Amino acid sequence: MNKYELALVLSAKLEEEERAAALEKAKSYITRFGGTITNVDEWGKKRLAYEIQKMKEGFYYFIQFESDSNCPNEVESHVRIMEPVIRYLCVRQDA
Repeated sequence: MNKYELALVLSAKLEEEERAAALEKAKSYITRFGGTITNVDEWGKKRLAYEIQKMKEGFYYFIQFESDSNCPNEVESHVRIMEPVIRYLCVRQDA
């Protein structure tokens, strides 16, 4: 099992319930493809480094999980098409 971290930036235009639903959907993809979530960090609303889709702010979430090597690819392919996600990045953490 490898350790991974999924960084999500969600649209600042979303309501609280919509953000929670998008986060739960991303977490469900991880568990569906055999991953185990170990930690979820919520950084809240932060200013983006540059404007994305005419937005200057976004909500940042960092999800740490453990899984085999094909889970991150599956998760990324599903997160990529989620409407509220404006940026994402999944990286492997060194042990």
